[in-house]
Amino acid sequence: MSSKLIIMTLFIFLLLLVFFFDLCIAKSFCNCTDDRTIYLTYPYLTGHDIEVLQERLKIIGFYDGIINGRYDLATYLAVIKLQSKGDLKVNGVVDHKTWDLLGYYDDSIKTTYKKDKPDGELFIRVYLNKRQLILYEDGKVYKVYPVTVGKAAEKSPVGEWFIKNKYERAGTGGVLGTRWMGLSVSWGVYGIHGTNKPWQIGTASSKGCIRLHNRHIEELFQWVRVGTRVEIIGPKPPKILKNLLKVGEIGEEIVLLQEKLRQKGFYNNYLDGVYGSLTELAVKELETQYGFKVDGIGDINVLIILGINSK
Repeated sequence: MSSKLIIMTLFIFLLLLVFFFDLCIAKSFCNCTDDRTIYLTYPYLTGHDIEVLQERLKIIGFYDGIINGRYDLATYLAVIKLQSKGDLKVNGVVDHKTWDLLGYYDDSIKTTYKKDKPDGELFIRVYLNKRQLILYEDGKVYKVYPVTVGKAAEKSPVGEWFIKNKYERAGTGGVLGTRWMGLSVSWGVYGIHGTNKPWQIGTASSKGCIRLHNRHIEELFQWVRVGTRVEIIGPKPPKILKNLLKVGEIGEEIVLLQEKLRQKGFYNNYLDGVYGSLTELAVKELETQYGFKVDGIGDINVLIILGINSK
């Protein structure tokens, strides 16, 4: 086999590898999944995504019907009109290109860069109630971004995390946008990423991830490194914990345990939802101080001292 053929074969293999890796990431990184393809059929396709489609078409002036969540003839004709104006294939099929066009059709979606590059230590804080992501440099506010946060049924993970991975996505990136930065959440896959629905920025509409305008995430992406600390602040629903918590467990219950341990002065690390060696050590210190059996297990006595309801 000639060297040129070998090089070409390797090149094609790498392209396929990148493609399938990106496809895998899109399906498994966060609960975000690519939008289904919507087309005219009978009986009509229905769903929340079609309501979103109709709402957006109405806002930008292509649809004047009712928001009924049905891909009916009126909605189909509105999509045809949009596609003809946007230089897309005019077929009434709503795929990722049509969603992208819906996002970038008018000038109100455009954003601008802050050109200065921060040189100090960076830290990210997300306020769920305010729908804001704030970038801090050396403890001072450097820039504020509007974001989409998790909806009521799929809340964004409150706690203290760090950026564990980051990667670029080709083109407009579909549902994940043009950039992804993964968070170190222990009980699921969540990230800070772009979006193909920028009109939802400022709302609680995601499946738990933090979404930014693509140009905003591109700006943030070039500054933030793997390992950058991220704090997500928001309401915590009251929880009743089981009587025994121990090493190896993960979840929101452990975040609550760590938070209470910190308030009592026993824990000084990330609220990461992982019952690891540092959490165990904090529990042992509490047990020692209060004269309990020192085993590092969050039993009923530990929970009572911390003021946590148990079952």
